Amino acid sequence: MQNISKLKGRYLVEPEDLTLEEMESLFNLAENIEKDDAYLRESCRGKLLATLFFEPSTRTRLSFEAAMLRLGGSCLGFAEPGSSSASKGESLADTIRMAACYADAIVMRNPKEGAALLASRYSSVPVINAGDGGHHHPTQTLTDLLTIRRLLGKIGNLTVGFCGDLKFGRTVHSLAKALSRYVNIKMIFISPAELTLPDYIKSILQKHKIEYYEKENLDDSIQELDVLYMTRVQRERFFNEEDYIRLKDTYVLNSGRMSQAKEKMIVLHPLPRVNEISVEVDSDPRAAYFTQAKYGMYVRMALLAAILGAGQC
Repeated sequence: MQNISKLKGRYLVEPEDLTLEEMESLFNLAENIEKDDAYLRESCRGKLLATLFFEPSTRTRLSFEAAMLRLGGSCLGFAEPGSSSASKGESLADTIRMAACYADAIVMRNPKEGAALLASRYSSVPVINAGDGGHHHPTQTLTDLLTIRRLLGKIGNLTVGFCGDLKFGRTVHSLAKALSRYVNIKMIFISPAELTLPDYIKSILQKHKIEYYEKENLDDSIQELDVLYMTRVQRERFFNEEDYIRLKDTYVLNSGRMSQAKEKMIVLHPLPRVNEISVEVDSDPRAAYFTQAKYGMYVRMALLAAILGAGQC
């Protein structure tokens, strides 16, 4: 618990705010919570979490709220900007200052890149980034890494494929950055030319001497993957509806493609999905995206307990 205790009062804006040792401690704590339903139950009694979602969310918001409630704490906040004073023109800085007066920690999603960093500079209580534009989504990254560890038994020595919207996909950016710190990771990025990985992520991979490839054809790569990370083409990130319609069904994972994959490959997806994974894949034992969603609750329980200094943390 030594590394966990260091997280009390900390902010989480991007995955690199946590060391590998701190992430491993969170994963250990999450696994203890998974094994014992009573572990840390009621440890956050009397604590309040503000959930400020300026952008739609289902899994992230509900998993944070479920995590806080399971820890015995309470939640307050809003699920869309129209129900907040932001609709009246209130600045983000003022919204954060106000929420910090009422809550012990803030979870925020915002469509603007850099919003979480700005919030952290104005908040007197810990801020957790639940997604800022196409930039970062650190708690989804913790979810992804925990899922890989639980299902494959390790995080290093793997070939990970990312498929779909790699240009705007903040979950891809966060996970690629985090994986670059592990041993013997190979990455394959599969996307149409219009949605390739941003240069700043490639620079990070090059800095860490990560072997990576960019391809346009999923069928050329699926047989060598240990992890396939599917993403949807995000309508809300496009300025041109015609471009979205043209690209949205570029990659569809179906049973035919799954037949080419390794027997122990796992399929992850941050969800929601649209058409990029056929429902016929859901019954394949390698389809891990709903299990992944459940691990998201456990790792957020661990993170909140650690940041709030609750119970045994």
